[in-house]
Amino acid sequence: MKRSFLKQLLDAPGPSGFEVRPARVWRAEAETFADQVTIDVHGNSMAALQPDRRPRVMMAGHVDEIGLQITHIDDDGFLYIDEIGGWDPQVLVGQRVKILGREGDLPGVIGKKAIHLMDADDRSKASKTKQLWVDVGVSSRDEAVEMGLRVGDPMVLAQSMIELAGDRIASRAIDNRIGAFVVLEALRMLSEDPAPAAGAFAVATTQEEIGYQGGGARSSAFSIEPDVALVVDVTFSTDVPDVPKKELGDHKVGGGPVLSRGSAAHSLVFERLAEVAEAEGIPYSIQASPRATRTDADGIHLTRAGVPTGLVSVPNRYMHSPNEVVSMSDLENTARLLAAFVRTLGDDTDFTPR
Repeated sequence: MKRSFLKQLLDAPGPSGFEVRPARVWRAEAETFADQVTIDVHGNSMAALQPDRRPRVMMAGHVDEIGLQITHIDDDGFLYIDEIGGWDPQVLVGQRVKILGREGDLPGVIGKKAIHLMDADDRSKASKTKQLWVDVGVSSRDEAVEMGLRVGDPMVLAQSMIELAGDRIASRAIDNRIGAFVVLEALRMLSEDPAPAAGAFAVATTQEEIGYQGGGARSSAFSIEPDVALVVDVTFSTDVPDVPKKELGDHKVGGGPVLSRGSAAHSLVFERLAEVAEAEGIPYSIQASPRATRTDADGIHLTRAGVPTGLVSVPNRYMHSPNEVVSMSDLENTARLLAAFVRTLGDDTDFTPR
């Protein structure tokens, strides 16, 4: 797997609604081997192999990340912010940010009242995002405007990908840019060892973190008209302290992909994924999804007349933090599973439950 591509993809700033930069990185890599690379009006990037063949498989991973957005610039040049996606405000305090201004990227720091100035009651309270601000070093609104800052400008935390011990990496954008990475790596594997019958589409979808009705996954699925879809996202690893396995299951970083059952995850697609994993010697665990998956699968599986959809997740530590942690072996095994699944499909493949 191309670590240089992964690092470039993870480091490119692209919160929901502002995914242009990582999407460009993704398409540039796809153009090195795919038969067809396109983009739609929502910013979904699509790469295809044998696009005219059936059955047609859609492999989707969202390319956006959580971030922040300027809501107000006060007279002293301080920037007030709101969340793009779901944040624990405690992890924002004291962080450095990269603001995507119209004249280029600008650094800033997130500030709050010093603990010395708080009374005892305030010290015991959790911070809220609306109580924080971003300091870019200016002394007035006019200076901020002259730097190219505007209300609505997005920002991300200024954290790049790092390599930890073993095969583990940390990044602010693991959720879920690694999904976009994995589906393109699966497509690369299929370019080297093609599927005998199926056409395959890898899609880097947009706005998953804020797209409560399916985000870009729904519109891209409508366009592609897949016969089956595989969604790659992250899920909570439960190999860290104080995480309830009885509620979430037993999922370890380095333990292989996690296959979802229930909700948007089609039962026959799940069974085939499990069979393929076992045949390929790929370790995996199973996660129950009794209601919603809270992934692109929720939008895809109800598109048009319905799409049989599987959800394959990568165990992720410290989700929605500046330093999410995953294993490279999990990324590789997930890509291998997707590619092998596509190769098993034939003209007579039918996911209708009978």
